[in-house]
Amino acid sequence: MTTTSLVNHDGRRDHGASKAPNEAAYRKRERGETTALAALTLPGLLLIGAIALAPIAWLFWLSFRSGSGFTLEHYERLLHPTYTLTLQATFELSFLVTAICIALGYPLAYLISQVRPRLAAILLLLVLFPVWTSLLVRCYAWLVLLQRRGVVNSWLQDMGLIEVPLRLMHNFTGTAIGMIHIMLPFMVLPLYATMRSINRDYTRAAANLGASPVQAFWHVFVPLSLPGLFAGIIIVFVLCLGFYVTPALLGGGRVMMWSMQIERNVTYHSDWGAASALGVVLLTMTLAILWGVGRLIGFDRIVGGR
Repeated sequence: MTTTSLVNHDGRRDHGASKAPNEAAYRKRERGETTALAALTLPGLLLIGAIALAPIAWLFWLSFRSGSGFTLEHYERLLHPTYTLTLQATFELSFLVTAICIALGYPLAYLISQVRPRLAAILLLLVLFPVWTSLLVRCYAWLVLLQRRGVVNSWLQDMGLIEVPLRLMHNFTGTAIGMIHIMLPFMVLPLYATMRSINRDYTRAAANLGASPVQAFWHVFVPLSLPGLFAGIIIVFVLCLGFYVTPALLGGGRVMMWSMQIERNVTYHSDWGAASALGVVLLTMTLAILWGVGRLIGFDRIVGGR
């Protein structure tokens, strides 16, 4: 009777001959599972391509087209001071809003992560409540609060802090205030999720090793919370680059962002080529910033890896 196993010189059986077919079968089954998963994801990939990638490709094609055919005039027009100043204002406002959201959102997320779960749930509801309100309603509410005879100026005058109403609307200040109010939850939520997952035993261990509460916070807690901070920064900054409604209402036409330039090229000039060039450049710069941040910090830290 034959056997699949071999006997070596010291009497022990060698199962190498039986392992080879098993390994081949395992690899074949693994390839089959990979093919099945790829087939299952194919409809989703086709849907993403039709909804997201196809319009981007169409805008890219329009940015190089004119009545006479292929042209670069749409991109050459972007060197005009009007567009460069608008681009500068877009990035200045985005950086300012992101920085203030960090300054306000990090302490708030830390507070929520340290309190009892029931109180934390209440605080999270207060943070999320503005998100459940219409964007237009929030912008018009800020118009009422920040106008020359609005609630803010009236309170400041009643308290004797100012004599002349402050200009808080239709300028850079009012636009920044409205955008911070809208963007702050997008900074708090990823920070809170990361902070809540940090084991408090780490800071207790640092305290047992002689670290003060401040040292334990800066050298243990803050580094562990960086993935949530990086995620919040990316979300807020990218959303600010393409913001339209709030700058249009609170800026009053005096604060121009590239999103507003795109709208004007389409609505007033019916110039889809110029609007497409603006969108392509803004998208390219956004992807370049994300790639640079990922290379500098590490993509694994941004998505929460250790």
